[in-house]
Amino acid sequence: MSDYKIKSGAWAIMVRSLVQIVRRPLMWVAMIGLPVFLILFVTSMLETGLPTKIPAAIVDRDGTSLSRSVTQSLGSMQMVDLKLQANSFSEAKHAMQEGKIYGYFLIPENFESDLLAGRSPEISFYTNMVYYVPGTLLFKTFKSTAVYTKAGVAADVANALGQNPAQLAPLMQPVNIVSRPIGNPLLNYGIYLGNSFVPCCMQLMIMLTVCFALGQEIKYHTSVRLMRMARGSIFRAVYAKLLPQTIIWWVIIMFMTAWLFKFCGYTMSGSWGWLILSELLFVLASQGFALFVFCVIPNLRFSLSICALTGILSFSIAAFSFPEESMYPAMSIFSYLMPIRYNFLIYSDIALNGRDIFFSRMWFVAYIAYIIAPLTMLWKLKRNMLHPVYIP
Repeated sequence: MSDYKIKSGAWAIMVRSLVQIVRRPLMWVAMIGLPVFLILFVTSMLETGLPTKIPAAIVDRDGTSLSRSVTQSLGSMQMVDLKLQANSFSEAKHAMQEGKIYGYFLIPENFESDLLAGRSPEISFYTNMVYYVPGTLLFKTFKSTAVYTKAGVAADVANALGQNPAQLAPLMQPVNIVSRPIGNPLLNYGIYLGNSFVPCCMQLMIMLTVCFALGQEIKYHTSVRLMRMARGSIFRAVYAKLLPQTIIWWVIIMFMTAWLFKFCGYTMSGSWGWLILSELLFVLASQGFALFVFCVIPNLRFSLSICALTGILSFSIAAFSFPEESMYPAMSIFSYLMPIRYNFLIYSDIALNGRDIFFSRMWFVAYIAYIIAPLTMLWKLKRNMLHPVYIP
């Protein structure tokens, strides 16, 4: 009887769970190694903030002083690295198809003479939009070069005819555009990707570790012993079993927050307290989602598959790569099914825009809903814990 008392209770279950984590190298990798590697890898990869020196090519069919000037101007752009000066359209096309360059700029024959004669020659540029970020940046740079070339030639011609350059400026650019990016003034890709990609990966690992830990109990029929240690309380068994994981994930998520906002200097315009609370609740919400899945389907393989599938789809359905407002209404509903969506909305409200917590209150309510949801299905999990049946 005394032996039973010593080995039962929440504390004994937590010690047992911690020992299981320490003895399994897979848990070390999933809960510490991989998250830390992703944090360091993503931030180091995006250290410059914006991709620069994107490989490109130029095809100069004119060979005049003006075309050489255009080539020189294009090569001096920060975004472009002219790796190739192709002799023909086909050569540049093959280089792009082989992945050596991401785009090329084509100057046609008789470019200078046609331009000076007012015959409006066409400048063509091609970008590989399969690689969206470098393709978009090259397109923007190529377009700017073409516009500035036309404006420069027009200014030179008007100046040669005796026109005042000061009078030409309003005609060539009647509307001055002043761009002031809000929340991310440096257009740093890391500020966006670091706070969406890394937490989304953590959500995936949190869900997998929850299903793995509980699924192992049923697979090896140790869930009966776990319930005895919990004195028949499924609530005590679950929270004591998962609490060591929760503490570890809280440490990792705090390391991520400190690394992104303090070390990397990412934008932080709002309250630190609310942001930290959001990260802590995000861990609990992710565990709640996985626990709900496992309660409904208490099978190791099936629950892992469902969490893996939903976790991977979160990168797209959480509206990181495509805005939710532009989705079909029937599809946009799915963007609100995962905790990572609310994590990003709170991050953008508090850190990027510095908005009051009033505007993010519903996202915190969503966190609480994820945490409470599994409580409605614990009765089913208890039945399977007391009578474990493993289906391979």
